[in-house]
Amino acid sequence: MQRLGWIPRLALIIAAGALLMTSVVIAIAPRLWAVANAHSEDPVELPEFEPLAQRTYVYDTNGIEIALYELENSQPIDYDEIPEHVVRAFLTVEDKEFFNHDGVNVRSLFRATLSNFASDAPQQGASTITMQVVKNDFLAGLERDGRYKLLQAHYARMLEKKMTEEMGSRELGKQAIMERYLNTVFFGNNSYGIQAAAETYYGKTAAELTFVEAAFLAGLVRSPSGFDPINEPERSRARWLQVLDRLVDEGVETEVPGQFITEEFGAELEESFDIPSRVKSIPTRSNERTYFTEALRDYLLNKTDILGETYAERYNQLFRGGLRIHTTLDSSMQQAAEIARRDKLPDTAGQFDAALVSLDVETGAVRAMVGGAGFKPNEREVNMALSPRQTGSSIKFFILAAAVQAGAQAGDLIDGRRGCRLPTNNPDEPVFQINGGVSGFIGNLNQITASSINCGFARLSQIVGLNRVVDTTYRMAESAYLYAGQPADERLPIEPFASFATGANEMTPLDMASGIQTVANEGVHKEPFFVEYINSADGERRYTHFDPGTSVLDRDAALETVQIMKGVIRGGTGRDAALELDRPAFGKTGTQQDNTNAWFVGGSKQLATAVWVGDPDAYTPMVGIPEFQQVGVPKVQGGTFPADIWKAFMDPAHAALPVEDWDDPAPPERANARLVLPGTECSVTVVGFEPVEVEVDPDAEPTTTVEGAEPVEPELVPITVKDDLGTTIPPDILDPNHPLPSVPASQQVDPCF
Repeated sequence: MQRLGWIPRLALIIAAGALLMTSVVIAIAPRLWAVANAHSEDPVELPEFEPLAQRTYVYDTNGIEIALYELENSQPIDYDEIPEHVVRAFLTVEDKEFFNHDGVNVRSLFRATLSNFASDAPQQGASTITMQVVKNDFLAGLERDGRYKLLQAHYARMLEKKMTEEMGSRELGKQAIMERYLNTVFFGNNSYGIQAAAETYYGKTAAELTFVEAAFLAGLVRSPSGFDPINEPERSRARWLQVLDRLVDEGVETEVPGQFITEEFGAELEESFDIPSRVKSIPTRSNERTYFTEALRDYLLNKTDILGETYAERYNQLFRGGLRIHTTLDSSMQQAAEIARRDKLPDTAGQFDAALVSLDVETGAVRAMVGGAGFKPNEREVNMALSPRQTGSSIKFFILAAAVQAGAQAGDLIDGRRGCRLPTNNPDEPVFQINGGVSGFIGNLNQITASSINCGFARLSQIVGLNRVVDTTYRMAESAYLYAGQPADERLPIEPFASFATGANEMTPLDMASGIQTVANEGVHKEPFFVEYINSADGERRYTHFDPGTSVLDRDAALETVQIMKGVIRGGTGRDAALELDRPAFGKTGTQQDNTNAWFVGGSKQLATAVWVGDPDAYTPMVGIPEFQQVGVPKVQGGTFPADIWKAFMDPAHAALPVEDWDDPAPPERANARLVLPGTECSVTVVGFEPVEVEVDPDAEPTTTVEGAEPVEPELVPITVKDDLGTTIPPDILDPNHPLPSVPASQQVDPCF
């Protein structure tokens, strides 16, 4: 079939277009007339624009951006921040007569209809920029029927009139509409608005866009998914060529004065312009997920109501509210923590890992958080800094603090000999026996703490009262992640196990650091927190952290506890953790049974830090691990890798901090005593003596007595009575100052049985 020449074809197009427009006008003339005159009637009031969704930015203590939260990548900017050539690019591609029409451009509508009819693919849109704003803001969700386009045109004229009145002039009203358009139009790849699109496709801000880049972005508006340069590069290039043809036809000026898009320049751009091939970001902007930023997100959504009473409110504020969240994270300390984990723990192909949490002693602020080797979405997301694990002996510092608060002194004696048998509250297993750990001895609190004597602390926990120890632990370590009465489906409770001292309860590094913070802060507990303050996008203060603190331990009790635990670093199980410059510090090691978990927990005057080492996926014995043996650690204990990591972090973390020490505790008010466990240990009293009965061997030779010699007195042995000292602390007594059962240090004490 012979093709028609271009002249007959043009005539046919014009005739068809004329017929089409005539029929449309005849059919809808009454409605068009009503629409055209709607502004002179009493219109339905347009609603106000909904606040624009904005991404939330997160900063460290020095104002460095460390994260952002968003659902839609929306970064609204003012009209004055958008370069004139960027605006001109969008006008050329989308609505050349925007500043001349009153919201509806009939000529443009007619021209677009003819242009699109004559082409194999749509060349021009029929909606003005004002009509697109109306569609996005007021007509979303309405059925696209014949009435829709009329309503869109009607609302567009209403919007033009309203903005002119509100802004005080037609030009300013137009600018306000253009600002709304450029901040809300969708560009694909989760980018809403010109600022987001500039970042996504070019890794720059809108102010840095060239005219040609802006024109390319304007070309995406018609069909962001269909013309997506990342996923549909061929269709995107075809669309770009259409845009380029339009730029050449209009001969528009670029951002360079005197440089116009001529046919020659257009041909050059056709060959040289690169279609974006990947999603980009601004180099100075961080959107990398970390254990800290993921913990912060969960904290703001699920652990606190500072962003709203309901989850929906908090979610909307965090991801769409444009907040400026200033956190407690110190990036230099965080870097030191990550380096310490990397350098001090040999690589075991991911089987064993380490976690660290460091808190500001005075405030409870989370300064560093290492949840493992590094956060990887869908691969390594479990934050071991917030994951409960058995603690081994590191939990003993809670027992020690509770004992000192109840009146114990550093010089008080306790039986730490191994093989101790202690009562339980479990009728199925009425006796808890410890056979492992250091052999033990009868020593004072200084000695059994420095040597981490299991039987000594197991007895001490029952002398204090297990329920009272649990209560003290909750109060010393309280946080949004650990508190008394916490639902069991959220967190298993701390139990008054007879095996409390050997680590039967599970705690997280955050819990342990929180407990140490209370001791280091001289008895005043400050709950761990992530956020210093929050501002809205316009700079208004939304939230400021404030915690007056809770006095959990008397100051003298805390200072006495610090003094005792200094011995762990001075010459005990944590002696390798001694800090540079002889900086005063205290701590506690911990090694779970079979070496499945290892800990070091300790503090200075400025930082309270907990380190855990183990297998994140199981309770795997860390004995005979080849990578560990190669560095001289055949068996991982709290005094090995955990103490090494703790020191490797604490030394650089304190580099800019003064060397400070705690005051000495007050002198003892009484003589040292022997702490005893009623029902298990009894005092021994000598009430008399009796002779030893000597058995005579009938076959033995008779003895002779030398004349004049003194008669031999029969051997006497003491007659003793064992006195039970009463009962253990009743479970319902949680008073932290309730006295401990004790006898004078010189009093003989033996097992009651």
